Amino acid sequence: METVLLHPTYFGPVSQWVAFAKAEKVIFENEDNYQKQTYRNRMYIYDANGRLTLNIPIKHSSALGLNTNGRQKYKDVQIENSFDWQLQHWRAFKASYQTSPFFEFYEDELYPLYEKEFKYLMDFNYHCMEFVADCLQVDWEFEKTDEFILEPTGLTNLRSLVNAKSKQVFQNKPYTQVFDSKKGFLPDLSILDLIFNEGNASLGYLEAQDLESYFG
Repeated sequence: METVLLHPTYFGPVSQWVAFAKAEKVIFENEDNYQKQTYRNRMYIYDANGRLTLNIPIKHSSALGLNTNGRQKYKDVQIENSFDWQLQHWRAFKASYQTSPFFEFYEDELYPLYEKEFKYLMDFNYHCMEFVADCLQVDWEFEKTDEFILEPTGLTNLRSLVNAKSKQVFQNKPYTQVFDSKKGFLPDLSILDLIFNEGNASLGYLEAQDLESYFG
């Protein structure tokens, strides 16, 4: 893939990072409206009971006194920090990945994201994705859109990868997961699941995946 258009996400699923790893140039969509049930504020990890959903609570436009007809720019969405979501998510990571091969290796670099309070969701997500890029040892280089174009041309539009409720799940090749003896391999979880289990082999794994066949 040459140039791909993606959304900044809450770390992002494996499928999105396959696209990032294979792209020659990455553009992030900065001008869209916020939508529910997406990886903008959601991730899936693997815990002892199977797939676990972690959501970042947000302040809806009505709560902010904004008359937006229910629509709000993604870049304007604020995190609802009155909930202790950061502590909850961190505890979920510890419970799920404490015994994984590489969690302790990345723990000290990851924890500050759950110690600092962020106001805007998109700002937090860019920091999360920068953490991933550092783990993968890839250049954190990209451009941002300055207007929303429904049907962009001259690039590969992969904004649909932000949809966390897609009926068609990207079937990445199995790797060893902490609880796979209980529930089997769970595909397209958060990129953190791959990193905690595969460590510095994660980039090679991503580059070996076939995303093109997923889109037919």
